[in-house]
Amino acid sequence: MRRLRLNPTVRNLVAETRLDASEFVLPIFFDANIKKPKTTDSMPGVTTYPLSGYKKIVEKIQGSGVDSVLVFGIPSKKDAKGSDAYDDDGVVQKAIRGLRKESDSLLIIADLCMCEYTDHGHCGILDKDGYVINDETIEVYGKIAVSQAKAGADIIAPSGMMDGQIMAIRAALDDAGFKNTAIMAYSAKFYSAYYGPFRDVACSAPGKGNRASYQMPCGNRREAMREIDMDVAEGADMIMVKPAGPYLDIIREAANAYDLPLAAYQVSGEYAMIKAAGQNGWIDEDRVMMESLLAIKRAGANIIITYFAMDAAKLLREQNGRS
Repeated sequence: MRRLRLNPTVRNLVAETRLDASEFVLPIFFDANIKKPKTTDSMPGVTTYPLSGYKKIVEKIQGSGVDSVLVFGIPSKKDAKGSDAYDDDGVVQKAIRGLRKESDSLLIIADLCMCEYTDHGHCGILDKDGYVINDETIEVYGKIAVSQAKAGADIIAPSGMMDGQIMAIRAALDDAGFKNTAIMAYSAKFYSAYYGPFRDVACSAPGKGNRASYQMPCGNRREAMREIDMDVAEGADMIMVKPAGPYLDIIREAANAYDLPLAAYQVSGEYAMIKAAGQNGWIDEDRVMMESLLAIKRAGANIIITYFAMDAAKLLREQNGRS
């Protein structure tokens, strides 16, 4: 066996799993309340942008070799119904139009949820007891999807984990004339503790309670497959597992069971832990970054959503340049 590990050229020749920058999606944040870019302590290296400077943003992303982004927004106002999420002049809609103006080739995926837009921080409309009402919520999701598609999004990515959300969004898009707008379903999104740094950036933590009544229990493998089954039956074009690293078994099972493109989201907590350990000198950050992404790819994902997208793409380019 060691003859196949003799030197880098042999190891590259027999490599079973390879990463490519074309598979990476970069999550990107826009904040309607700021005038210049900022960073958040719990997400070192991740920039939140104002609604300006799109040319430099696009040049930086595509210059790294990354061609796909997942857009999130922090609105200037919040209310109980998250109305800024479906406002044609909302933060994500403005950001999408700004990015699209600068690049026809950048693939723009719009995250569709309400937690950043509601004053209570939940992913939908609440009843008097604080429970998210499913059917009223997915009606709003349809409105959000149409507004994002109008702005120029190529793909809509609903992350709220409401029952029937894919069917409702597909119908709304089709009725509005956006039959070619694809849906990337957050199909198996677990009730995870790994989302904390994202909520710091997006200001989206729930004010009361938690999201356990709609996100998936962490130990439920069979339920994850049922969730994916439902999304596929309702018309999802792509499916997703989130988080990625702690759920490699779910990624593998989904890859074995479905022939749709499979995304995995390496979430903020996964990113932040690697960054923190790297900054403290406890690990080789670049090697752990690439190893973590390779594990996600090896498990079966062919789309990797990661805050490391640009760093990993640049490293791959350097490695290829040396080979």
